[in-house]
Amino acid sequence: QVQLVESGGGLVQAGGSLRLTCAASGRTFRATTMAWFRQAPGKEREFVAAVNWSGGSTYYADSVKGRFTISRDNAKNTVFLQMNSLKPEDTAVYYCAAANTVFRSGSSDSKDFGTWGQGTQVTVSS
Repeated sequence: QVQLVESGGGLVQAGGSLRLTCAASGRTFRATTMAWFRQAPGKEREFVAAVNWSGGSTYYADSVKGRFTISRDNAKNTVFLQMNSLKPEDTAVYYCAAANTVFRSGSSDSKDFGTWGQGTQVTVSS
């Protein structure tokens, strides 16, 4: 089982950058696909980005492609989300998630991720 704690959120002006960090514990972290999701007020939780167990494969939502970068450091049990060129519409609570043991490769469905952090708030002002 993996436990997740996010950090790095905050208030930033449009065009700025933030780096989110997800600290993971648990022996299975290094074998697990990891992802970031976000949820804005009044909206459903949506997929942002994911990285496979080795860090060699990543995929993104169209809305963040080219601006956000997901990466991981298995030696430190950590996942990162580098967010550049932030827009007001990126404002949301961002959640780190770990894939289920049985995982459909390339999935962006939140149902395929069974472990979640508590979330970190990102607010982008215009």
